[in-house]
Amino acid sequence: MKRLSLLLLFPAVLMAQEKNTTVAPKQQGKYDTNKFSQMYDLMATPNMFRTASGAPGPAYYQQQADYKIDIELDDKNSRLSGSETITYTNNSPDNLEYLWIQLDQNQAKANTQSALAEGEKINQVLPLEGFSGKYLKKDLERGFNIEYVKDAKGNPMSYTINETMMRINLVSPLKHGEKISLSVKWWYNINNYRKEGGRSGYELFEKDGNKLYVIAQFYPRMAVYNDVEGWQNMQFWGSGEFALPFGNFDVNITVPADHVIDATGELTNRSEVFTAEQVKRYEQAQKSFDKPVVIVTQAEAEAAEKGFSEKKKTWKFSAKNVRDFGIASSRKFIYDAMAVKLGGKIVMAESVYPKEANPLWGETSTLTVAHTLKSYSSHTFDYPYPKAVSVSAEDQGMEYPMICWNFGRPDENGVTSKEVKNGMIGVVIHEVGHTFFPMIVNSDERQWTWMDEGLNSFLEYLAEQELDPKFPSRRGPAKNIVPYMSGDQKFLEPIMSNSETIHQFGNNAYGKPATGLNILREVVMGRELFDYAFKTYANRWKFKHPTPEDFFRTMEDASAVDLDWFWRGWFYSTDFVDIGIKEVKQYYVSETPTTDIKDVKVRKGRFGYEKGPFVYLVAGDNTEVEGSKKKALKVEDFKPLADYVDQTFTAEEKASIKSPKYFYEVEFNKPGGMIMPILVEITYEDGTKDNYQYPAQIWRKGSESAKKVYATEKPVKSIQIDPKLLTADIDVTNNSWPKVEQKSKFD
Repeated sequence: MKRLSLLLLFPAVLMAQEKNTTVAPKQQGKYDTNKFSQMYDLMATPNMFRTASGAPGPAYYQQQADYKIDIELDDKNSRLSGSETITYTNNSPDNLEYLWIQLDQNQAKANTQSALAEGEKINQVLPLEGFSGKYLKKDLERGFNIEYVKDAKGNPMSYTINETMMRINLVSPLKHGEKISLSVKWWYNINNYRKEGGRSGYELFEKDGNKLYVIAQFYPRMAVYNDVEGWQNMQFWGSGEFALPFGNFDVNITVPADHVIDATGELTNRSEVFTAEQVKRYEQAQKSFDKPVVIVTQAEAEAAEKGFSEKKKTWKFSAKNVRDFGIASSRKFIYDAMAVKLGGKIVMAESVYPKEANPLWGETSTLTVAHTLKSYSSHTFDYPYPKAVSVSAEDQGMEYPMICWNFGRPDENGVTSKEVKNGMIGVVIHEVGHTFFPMIVNSDERQWTWMDEGLNSFLEYLAEQELDPKFPSRRGPAKNIVPYMSGDQKFLEPIMSNSETIHQFGNNAYGKPATGLNILREVVMGRELFDYAFKTYANRWKFKHPTPEDFFRTMEDASAVDLDWFWRGWFYSTDFVDIGIKEVKQYYVSETPTTDIKDVKVRKGRFGYEKGPFVYLVAGDNTEVEGSKKKALKVEDFKPLADYVDQTFTAEEKASIKSPKYFYEVEFNKPGGMIMPILVEITYEDGTKDNYQYPAQIWRKGSESAKKVYATEKPVKSIQIDPKLLTADIDVTNNSWPKVEQKSKFD
């Protein structure tokens, strides 16, 4: 028998770490299958419209909807009236028998289906105004009043209104490549959004009687028709936002002459609506790259808000290749702006706000807009539009192309708390960021809220941290999503759920996707691979209509990282992360075997084994090897390590070889169902540390546990999983060896 050069590693300590947690037992996610299987069962089949790589295919198309709109704001009666001409181009290969137009204002009508679908309960204590509005007052007249729909020749067109959707019945099908023009006239009463709710409306300043209008969803808007589901004519129930085609807008807005307006698009008659001095200030702002220039001053705004002019003024805006249009109007507006250089072009960062928002807004808003444009552009593409506007609208946070409304004001004494300031900065970043997602990367918000809110919340987190590494970001850090993911499964849905079916909307659509992307960037893929893939997705789909599959496929296609396990677990299930240390065994090298081993096979070459059984001899056992009742290797079969080193390595090699003295076999387990890489930090008794990261594929064979061996020169003091809380592990009580007693919240 050939003599074997073997070393015995003897167990000195056996340490078991039992899971001790109050978290509810693991329940299977909605899609329970092999967690590493490819997602052919969940994703749409690639085709000529959308390729397997996640890019638009050679047959990709999208529709075009161009608008010429004239509207007038009746400030006294809070009413908006308007007329529009829509020119719709059918670029699809299909013949369209009818067109669908969205009437989102109808969601606010009394006794709509969306109102009837909401559950109700008695609140025993109600504000008097709230009780009066709910039970005493007559329902307010809300929603669109359509006066006519006419064709290009002025003839009436047949139409049918179904809640928030209007079907235009065509006399003959609209064929591929054909255009159709139609005109619509309408009016509606504008809501007081602070009392009635809503994504737009007016804010009343009771002290001076003025109103601040943020106007959106104000015109009948074309629905999307595409290769995925034909017409996206899902009703607007209130939570799921919007799906809209791109187009060009020319909008004339008539308001009281003392109002100041900002809106989507470029103002084409600036000299007609501003004073010569204000135009001069704007020209200065176009050259100011370090700080905003005040164009309409607080003194001018205060003078205007006392006037209530009976005269009218028309502001004209033109916007190219946008999917929507938003307007802000008030005689209370202060207006400032500055220039931002992006990719060789100048973009204007602007803000409009009442005096009640100062000094916070004058000091902070436009600078935050400028920072956001720079940060988002660095992670996606250079901001393509001519401006970005932040509007102070209390209790709001809403986005439209080039313009958004944002909450956050000082108290009556002009004092701003740190919480209010940080909240205001966060919402400005978030809403300005929405111009990238979904206003340019134009996903279907009505169906997949996470595709804009989640991706945007992730980029918001990056922008906040770039602004200030100590910024208290709400969404993005993995530890912040733990309370949600460890919650009652009855109130959790997969991210891949329709907006109207989600119990915890903010966590599901904003927080969890943002956290998932952050984990991909920091843990799974690394920043270089992630950033390249994310930028590839943004550039592939800017000014187009992506689906979830397009995002998932592009992230893999551009990185060569298989992420199906991650999408399956994080997006399609409610599995959670819980990885623990189950057991630690400590070994050391012994020159003299003293205890038996059972059925050990020593690997020799690629296919063969030196067969046992061998006897495992435990240190401290005085049983003689030769006299043991169990069959054992002979003592001479074990070659002392020092002799082996002397006979095998040269002097030069000896100077650089390792000299491990301690061996630790660590068994990890995953009580949670979500797969995740294992992050390990080892602390030695001298205080030094080593960090290791094992890919998610360590779990690829479906095992509930995985083992790793650490050969060290120094004794290990402790082992910690995920010490920086990067993986959203919901239970850290099993993350340490030796076990660390967690402090009670009552301590």
